[in-house]
Amino acid sequence: MSSCEDMTVGGRMMTESRTLTPSRAPSQSRALLPTLVFVTLVVSIISSLGAPLIPTIATETGVSLATAQWILTVTLLVGAIATPILGRLGDGRRRREAALTALVLVVVGAVLAALPLSFAALIAGRGLMGVGLALTPLAMAAARDAIAGQRGRRAIAMLSVSTATGIGLGYPLTSLVAEVWSFRAAFWFGAAIAAVALVAAIPTFPRTPDRPPRRLDLVSCLLVAPGLALLLLAMSQYGTWTGQAVAVIAATALVLLAAWIVREVHSAAPLVNLRLVILPGVLAADLIGFFGTFGVYTTMTVSIRFVQTPTDAGYGFGQSVFVAGLTLVPLSVFTVAANRLTGPLARRFGPDLILPLGCFLFAAAGATFLLAHSSLWQIFLIMGIGGLAMGCTSTAMPGLIVRSVPADETSSAMSFNQVLRFLGGAVGSALTATVLENHTPVGAHLPTLDGYVVIVWTSMISLVLAGIVAAVLQRRARGHDVDRADAALLEEESMADAYPIGAPRTNET
Repeated sequence: MSSCEDMTVGGRMMTESRTLTPSRAPSQSRALLPTLVFVTLVVSIISSLGAPLIPTIATETGVSLATAQWILTVTLLVGAIATPILGRLGDGRRRREAALTALVLVVVGAVLAALPLSFAALIAGRGLMGVGLALTPLAMAAARDAIAGQRGRRAIAMLSVSTATGIGLGYPLTSLVAEVWSFRAAFWFGAAIAAVALVAAIPTFPRTPDRPPRRLDLVSCLLVAPGLALLLLAMSQYGTWTGQAVAVIAATALVLLAAWIVREVHSAAPLVNLRLVILPGVLAADLIGFFGTFGVYTTMTVSIRFVQTPTDAGYGFGQSVFVAGLTLVPLSVFTVAANRLTGPLARRFGPDLILPLGCFLFAAAGATFLLAHSSLWQIFLIMGIGGLAMGCTSTAMPGLIVRSVPADETSSAMSFNQVLRFLGGAVGSALTATVLENHTPVGAHLPTLDGYVVIVWTSMISLVLAGIVAAVLQRRARGHDVDRADAALLEEESMADAYPIGAPRTNET
């Protein structure tokens, strides 16, 4: 069974032939969406696993704080390398194999990190766990293929929101486990949930519909993998390494990525179809993917550091790592709440409102911090506003991409968006650390309050400008969508309308 959809690329009408997957057993159908949601939650928790534990890891392994920071950096580096490659594999016949292999590597990596071995083994384990960051685009592509029509769009929105929700769960969970037991126990926790995800995915993760085999361009892989890795490395180490070293790394990365772009444009089997990336809808989603994650990481980094700052600095609350992690719970709760609100808002004011609204809410969270940061409850409020912002952007981005690209390009397009999120997070973290370091007086250990003000203003201005550009791009995207979804479809994507997962699959595009 197949369905055809029309799309416009560069002013030309193209017809997409979309082969639907065969009917699945009822039990398999019922388990599919919960499994995909759980996998994306695990990916999100894994990505933040260890972040609150850096001081403890530095102390117990005898390394510096800058060295301990590599437990996060290496995960992003490997994720940036794996995501575009697995994304392209996910658009071919090997999506299921790619997803299960990634989950196996996550389990192995978590176990390696949990064992009482050397710090090098811990870094290697975190690197293997980084492969799991490529799973979210594979899950979204699987949902698009296996669940038809409006239900498929709703499932993709749920997956995007669950990824965002996991960020707010990972910090307090790992902090609690580490505080009660040890930092190694936090990685055993990661290994356990990843193993559960693997066991659940083996019988349920669907095979790819029949499609022509996709050749993996090895030259493109050899250009983009080190290019992205070096670019993330330069961003994450800015302010830690010497300016000359960072400049050399960044220049090398830009040369490699420029060569990759040239290769992609002329390749018969590109890793990322750059002609689709420049479509207004995809471009808007990618723009917010970068700046939205930038906003999340600046908000989280500022809030967590502020909460843990001793009160004798003239600001801060002197709270524990666990309490600082708890401030992120509203981020998760209000992300889900925002997903319930986007449908009615889109119906009332139009779907083009949602992405800019998310950006403006991030800016509102920053403005709230500037106006009120004398009580702990105000930090919880700020994170709640940030959650509303993340819920809006997380719901709208995948819908824009799905409506703009053919089904056999979904995984690749989502992977590119995911890489931009990695870059946004790296820029947000590095910029926050650099600004706060530059506002730390000579001989002091803590930055002045002015450092927080500067980074918050920088984030606010960037997000407002991104929201305005996204609004313009979405208006232009109206003529380029694969299927002209409007407010009603966005409402269908809302978790408030979640459908019975065991409902029979029908072709309802």
